[in-house]
Amino acid sequence: MNIIETRDLRKSFKGRGDKGKAQEVEAVKGVSMKVEKGEIFGFLGPNGAGKTTTLRILSTLLAPTSGEAKVVGYSLLSQAGNIRQQIGYVSQAGGTDQHSSARENLLLQAQLYGLDSKAAHNRANELISALQLDSFADRAGKTYSGGQRRRLDLALGMVHKPQLLFLDEPTTGLDPQSRAHLWEEVRKLRENGTTIFLTTHYLDEADALADRLAIMDGGEIVAEGTPNSLKQQIAGDVVTLGVIAQNGEKKRAFSLLQGQSYVREIHDGEETFQLYVERGDETLPAILHLMDEAGLKVSKVSLARPTLDDVFLRQTGRSLRETSAN
Repeated sequence: MNIIETRDLRKSFKGRGDKGKAQEVEAVKGVSMKVEKGEIFGFLGPNGAGKTTTLRILSTLLAPTSGEAKVVGYSLLSQAGNIRQQIGYVSQAGGTDQHSSARENLLLQAQLYGLDSKAAHNRANELISALQLDSFADRAGKTYSGGQRRRLDLALGMVHKPQLLFLDEPTTGLDPQSRAHLWEEVRKLRENGTTIFLTTHYLDEADALADRLAIMDGGEIVAEGTPNSLKQQIAGDVVTLGVIAQNGEKKRAFSLLQGQSYVREIHDGEETFQLYVERGDETLPAILHLMDEAGLKVSKVSLARPTLDDVFLRQTGRSLRETSAN
């Protein structure tokens, strides 16, 4: 059963082009997808890819310019109020009142969703226990660490027991330990029947959490599937090769490598080449021997199985790691 279905969803904004002329900027360009009930669905892509805009449309915070969608069985265009009753939304900024405690935040959120005082207290206590907020539940929010604040954000999104929870870049800015803990909490929510739709620009997060994911770039979905199925589209191994770029040697190296029968694909990055080869452990010595014979100096080399970054690179011609770092 699908909990989200979209068809040709688009969103344009008015912007300024060259010389200050007004123009339409299309942030979401014809997104069509399906999200199954009970799964963790990931939207992976660099900042500015259109992930958050799509998320805000699906959570009824933005109206689409055109296209159609059904969310939790209701029409996005005509039944937005019904959708809001069945979804939770945790933005990048979160929704915590820094001057109130976790318990006070949760009680207020519960009452906003119509729970009476007794039910609100019961639900707040459930979430404090489930998300391990006990140790700071009665301290002011301004004293919380980043990880504590994001756990409270999760709890606020879950107060009304939504069928579907939207998480926008849930672990941005967190330390590795806090990220791992939040991943664990997200998995628990899914195990308890909540469907999770999350955006991220972290490759490891998409790989570790998502049952299925869509890779987004320039407002469009460029690939979709399970993390493993997407990586399996790139057969063989990946050799990353750094060549000292002086006196046209990088260009010469590209031409030399491109002409080898064992190199199926080659992508020229800013500092390295990505080579897709069969039997990398056998091919790598041949590549290094070739470079040495040609008098080309290799600055670094690595051999690995394909990653989601390789999938992104194949689809867009750019590395997601490099794009997200800029």
